[in-house]
This record gives sequence, structure tokens and C-alpha cells, in this order.
Amino acid sequence: MDFSLSEEHIMIRDAARDFAQTELLPGVIERDNKQKFPKELVKKMGELGFMGIMVDPKYGGSGMDAISYVLIMEELSKIDASASVMVSVNNSLVCYGLESYGSEEQKQKYLTKLATGEFLGAFCLSEPEAGSDATSQRTTAIDKGDHYLINGTKNWITNGGSADIYLVIAQTDKDKGSHGINAFIIEKGVDGFHVGPKEDKLGIRGSDTHTLQFNDVKVPKKNRIGANGSGFRFAMKTLSGGRIGIASQALGIASGAYELALKYSKERKAFGTEICNHQAIAFKLADMYTDIEAARHLVMKAAWDKDQGNNYDRSSAMAKLYASKVAMEHTVEAVQIHGGNGFVKEYHVERLMRDAKITQIYEGTSEIQKIVISRGLLRD
Repeated sequence: MDFSLSEEHIMIRDAARDFAQTELLPGVIERDNKQKFPKELVKKMGELGFMGIMVDPKYGGSGMDAISYVLIMEELSKIDASASVMVSVNNSLVCYGLESYGSEEQKQKYLTKLATGEFLGAFCLSEPEAGSDATSQRTTAIDKGDHYLINGTKNWITNGGSADIYLVIAQTDKDKGSHGINAFIIEKGVDGFHVGPKEDKLGIRGSDTHTLQFNDVKVPKKNRIGANGSGFRFAMKTLSGGRIGIASQALGIASGAYELALKYSKERKAFGTEICNHQAIAFKLADMYTDIEAARHLVMKAAWDKDQGNNYDRSSAMAKLYASKVAMEHTVEAVQIHGGNGFVKEYHVERLMRDAKITQIYEGTSEIQKIVISRGLLRD
């Protein structure tokens, strides 16, 4: 077993860290306050290869592995989880879905632009009545011969107002249950496609989240992804990889909060000495560091499983479950270590605490992760 990073991985991590510090950090508080989508920063991340990290270079991607993806996501998330979730969705859900299940025509037309950051993608599964229960799709895709007619509503869609390409999951044959679901590529601006107002969120406020409505949207047959009825399997497998992305986001949020808390504890004095010298604070730091390292190992194991071609459904669920728990618990502790300053925006930890909560909810709630893990155990 080798727990060390290769020279290439260290270079990738350092490049992401440098970008986060020099490009993301300066305006992160303003973007959070104003719910400002960082359009120019997305373009810069595309130029660095962050929008198509694992995509084959023949489609314009960086051709890196899942370990590299985790390293990039962690460094970006330490500073700005709103930016990192855009990277996660574009990579894990949209690019992966198209590269793994799309036709060659779809890859040439869409993947090549998504991987370079020219286009931004969105993944549309959740509905008002179908969140954790993804089989309860109310959005319909009626087969009209040479095209499908799509009607319905999707909500909580990351990149909802900024994406160019939307992967939409819809029910074609309700009688077939999960085997009657399909996935489609829909371009922004087509007739009948309406983007609702931006959601006013607790955290990741720089990321735009919208409800989408489809009213008799005409989608050509060539824009269906995979065989007829394969949409549910497509969504579930894609989400397994997405959980690695969100687990690494949670890891980054937690480690970013820890680094800020450690730095502050060495500067702030109380009762005649730096607060890190008080056992109450020193023990908090010890717990934070230990839990974050444990989360890091789970996240890296899930990424390693993916790189090795192993089944990573369970390991990605474990990584997301634990890393999101650590992020929530220890961003709260980071605020506590900062005392009154932790409640003030300029110290960043209150934003990290707000950003942490969503990692326990999207791409499968913590409760869903436990279902995935327990089902895997009982099948063994």
C-alpha cells in the first residue's frame, strides 16, 4: 500500500491550490453576498482543464484520473464551494454521463465543448415529488416517432440558469417503472424550455440553482442517451461518480475550515497565551484533524476504486456520508474556535459552515447513502 502522492498529483494539487488562492479567494465573500455566478472564473477553470478533468483528450479533456479530480475539488472547495460544485456537476454528472453512455455523435457535438469549459452542463433529475425517490419521475417524454415531447418540472438544478446543455431524466413508459425512464440532451433556448427564478439559498450562494419547466419541448431521437429505458441506470451510475465529487467537496470545506481555525488559534490570545495552548482548543484541533484525515482516506479509496475499474457504489456512498458529516461538524467547531469573529463574514468560516450543510443533501442525502451501503452489505 502506498499512501503518497505522485509528483504529477502534487503538481495538479498545487496548481488547483494556487488558482483557488489567487483567483477564487479575492471575491468569494462578495459572490456569496450577492449570489453572483462567477462566469469568468468558470472560463478560467476550463482553460486549466478543470471542467473536463477525467475526459479523454480526444474529446478535449485533460485525461486525468479520479485521484486528480479529488485533489482539485478539495483545493477549490477550501476556498469556494460554489465554484467547486460547478466543477463537480460538469465533470461527474455531465461529462462522465456523455462519455460513458453517449453516442459518438453526441460526444463530438457536446462533450468536446463541455470538457473545455466552452459549454457548461446541468444534470436534471430532482423534481418536486421525486428527490430521494428517483423512480417517481413526473416529467414525461412521450415517443412521437422521430422525436420525444417532454413535459414536466425539475428543481434544485445546479447551473440551472447558466448551463448550455441539460441532461434531463424523464419517464417514457410508466408501466415499466424504472425500466421506462430515459435520459435526454436538451439545449438551452429551445421552444417550451423555461428557467425559473434563482433560489435564495443558505449556502453555495455563488452557484445558481433554479427550477426548470418543460412545456411540449421537442427533443430529437438522436438526443436520447443510450438504449430505450436505460435512463434510470444511467442516472444511478452517474450519481455514484458524482458522490466522489461531493465527498471531495465536503472534504475541502472541512479542511479549509480546519486550516483557518488552526491559523487563528495561533494568533488569538486569551488568559496570557495563544488559545491553541489551551487544552479545550487543542483537543478540538486534534479531533478535527483526525476526522478530516479519516474522511480523506475514504474519499481517496473511492477515487482509487473508480480508477481501478472496481465497483465504487459503496465506497463513494461511504465517502460522501462520512465526509459530509465531518464537514458539518467541524465547520461548526471552526466557528466556535473563532468565537465572535467566527460569526463575522470576513473570517470565512461562517460561509464554510453554511456551505457544508448541502453536502449532506444533494447527490443523495445521508440517509440514501446509508441505504446504498446497507444494501451492498446485505448482498455480500
